[in-house]
Amino acid sequence: MKVKDKKFSSIWLEKGKIKIIDQTKLPFKFKIESLNSLNDFCLAIKNMKVRGAPLIGVTAAYALAFEIQRNSSNENIRSVIKKILKTRPTAVNLRWALETLKNEVMQFNLSKRPKKAMQIAEKIRQEDINNCKKIGEFGYKILREIYKKSRKRINILTHCNAGWLATVDWGTALSPIFYANKKGIPLHIWVDETRPRNQGALLTAWELKNEKIPYTVIVDNAGGHLMQNGDVDLCLVGSDRTTINGDVCNKIGTYLKAISAYENKIPFYVALPTSTIDRKIKNGKDIPIETRSGKELSKMLFGKSKSFEEGEIYFKGTNTLNPAFDVTPSKFISKIITENGICEAKRNSIKKILINNGKSI
Repeated sequence: MKVKDKKFSSIWLEKGKIKIIDQTKLPFKFKIESLNSLNDFCLAIKNMKVRGAPLIGVTAAYALAFEIQRNSSNENIRSVIKKILKTRPTAVNLRWALETLKNEVMQFNLSKRPKKAMQIAEKIRQEDINNCKKIGEFGYKILREIYKKSRKRINILTHCNAGWLATVDWGTALSPIFYANKKGIPLHIWVDETRPRNQGALLTAWELKNEKIPYTVIVDNAGGHLMQNGDVDLCLVGSDRTTINGDVCNKIGTYLKAISAYENKIPFYVALPTSTIDRKIKNGKDIPIETRSGKELSKMLFGKSKSFEEGEIYFKGTNTLNPAFDVTPSKFISKIITENGICEAKRNSIKKILINNGKSI
């Protein structure tokens, strides 16, 4: 997507180097960084220089491919995978990408693995772009129908950042928004601030600004109030892991938005690539929830023109709890939008979409 009218993606291969946009510096500084070691990759994921389930998966694939250039043995591949898996436990795309690359590359002899590994990582990257664009196309149909009926600007509430910065390009929840904007549908986006890391206020708002889409940043607890007052037409969020029965794990606070939408009869859509669906977990209660440092709560980053300053906002010794995600039960979800089409948040419907090869159900 665009940064000051110039096209970028969130991760790419350039002259043998893996390049990323350091998202911890946005929107006050646009910094491109090279990842030159396995430790660089792991820290980029853990410290959220790259974030969002699809992008974490692509970064993990590049990390494994990078290490296979150095040592392509089975033992090293398994060792590297174990290290990468420890970086962030909730996003299922991480495991999916590593297993996909491992299973494909191990079919080749040691001498061919380095070249094949990078080709597979590049393929995973391109598939993410294609899938997110398809999510946009399917989601656009929903927005188009809403606009046909009302002929009024559509007010969409989103949570956290599920735009192109969370993927390679296009995004998940924002992909239908970008697509509809290009088609001329008038939109306004309510952007949850998304404490404590403020991905909505810092990243989603920045993406929307660059695409010239009207938006308003709101405090996290304002969503229910806006829904009560008829100011939200639909909610559209992403997912870090979704179970086969339709329970959705996403950024902390998503569950509360879904309950408010359900109570106020507002459609609540989840956009995700099928790689985010965990075929092994049947119930959302079984999803491991990452708990991050309490320092993310007790310290606030203050942006300057090209940097951040950090300051304490709690008194010393305050106890904190910082779960990064929550789980929204399937009954609160209207539909799931994937690259293969739109389905119900139900086991049978999800199973069909996994094997449907691109037809909407």
